[in-house]
Amino acid sequence: MRKAKPKKRYLLPDPKFRDTLVTKFVNSLMYDGKKSIAYDIFYSACDLVESRTKENGLEVWRKALNNVSPHVEVKSRRVGGATFQVPTEVRPERKAALGMKWLIQYARGRGEKTMTERLAGEIIAASKGEGAAVKKKDDTHRMAEANRAFSHFRI
Repeated sequence: MRKAKPKKRYLLPDPKFRDTLVTKFVNSLMYDGKKSIAYDIFYSACDLVESRTKENGLEVWRKALNNVSPHVEVKSRRVGGATFQVPTEVRPERKAALGMKWLIQYARGRGEKTMTERLAGEIIAASKGEGAAVKKKDDTHRMAEANRAFSHFRI
C-alpha cells in the first residue's frame, strides 16, 4: 500500500471555453499525445451540435455529460469466501470521469464517417437521454438496484 496519497494534479483550462472539464474530456479523447487534433475534434463536434440543435454546443455537451454520469455503481467485495456486488455511491470526480469515458467509447463505436460526426451524434443523443452511453448508465444503475440487498456490506 502507499505511504501517502498522491498530490492532486490540476489541469489548465482549455483555450476556447476556459473550462477545465473540457480539458479533461479532450485528454480522454486524445490518442498518442495528439492534443491539438483532439481539441479540433471536440470544437468541431461542438460546432456541429450547435448547427444541428440550434443551442449552445457547450451547454448541450454539459447536459449530455450530466445525463451519462452514474450516481451509483457496484464494487466487488469479498465476505467470508463469497464475492458480493456491493452498490456504492460514486464520487463526483469519478462520476465525471466515467461519463466522459463512456461518451467517448460509444462515440467511437458509432457508424458515422468522421470522429467529429460520431462525437456530435453521441452528444446530441445523450443530451436527449438516448444513446448507448445513457443505456450504459441505466444498466449500471439497474445492477446496483438489483444488488441493493448487499448494501450493508459497504466499506
